[in-house]
Amino acid sequence: MPLTPPITDWPAQPLRDRVVIVTGGAQGVGRGIAQAVLGAGGSVMIADLDADAGRACLKEWALPERAAFQRADVASERSVQALMRATQKRFGRIDGLVNNAGIASAHGTPLAQMTLAEWQRRLSSLHGAFLCSKHALPALQAQGGSIINIASTRAWQSEADSEAYAAAKGGLVAFTHSLAISAGPEVRVNSISPGWITTDAWQAPARRRTPKLSRRDHAQHAVGRVGQPEDIGALAVFLLSDLSGFITGQDHIADGGMTRKMIYAP
Repeated sequence: MPLTPPITDWPAQPLRDRVVIVTGGAQGVGRGIAQAVLGAGGSVMIADLDADAGRACLKEWALPERAAFQRADVASERSVQALMRATQKRFGRIDGLVNNAGIASAHGTPLAQMTLAEWQRRLSSLHGAFLCSKHALPALQAQGGSIINIASTRAWQSEADSEAYAAAKGGLVAFTHSLAISAGPEVRVNSISPGWITTDAWQAPARRRTPKLSRRDHAQHAVGRVGQPEDIGALAVFLLSDLSGFITGQDHIADGGMTRKMIYAP
């Protein structure tokens, strides 16, 4: 290396020629990530239980050469295996996996009344991350790929009656750093913990709404606004690309500063 390190040009499209699977990618944060992948030059396979929402994405994006949809249940190993086969058949490779699918609502039945079946259902995002990572790993190792697990700031702080959701998201953070050690150096593994992200306008066409947010909602955040799915998408692109080649096993909180703000009751 020369005594004066040279300036390195940044890639204009850091995911050009990369193929990324985004589970739960037809709506909400998942759609924000999928669109960011496309905007960064990559190709995307969105996997979702909602076939109507998935087909709507493909119609609106109008990028048949770079976007595909597979109906998939990430809690079913057979369905996950079919997703991996479909992606390989359609694109010939897998460079990235975003484990986003799971129950969106944090609040559940109070613990004393919660059934084991509900507890297990609410841990579906953790089970799905395991299954998708397991079956994508050989292809990712071949490409030197990247995995992102979508956790939540609720892995670090809670409201009442959110034990199952917090356990799932906390489990994803722990799963992330453990898998990063096991899968490295070929595959990097990171997680993103979003805070308040408004997804009203990022649903299937029939369910889209203009977000109803107050000045107080925005003012709670140090950045002065509630988050949007594209905020998480931008971070995901960075973590999927070579720009983050020295980062693995980490949880990245994207919450507009809310978890750093001290709040006292009046």
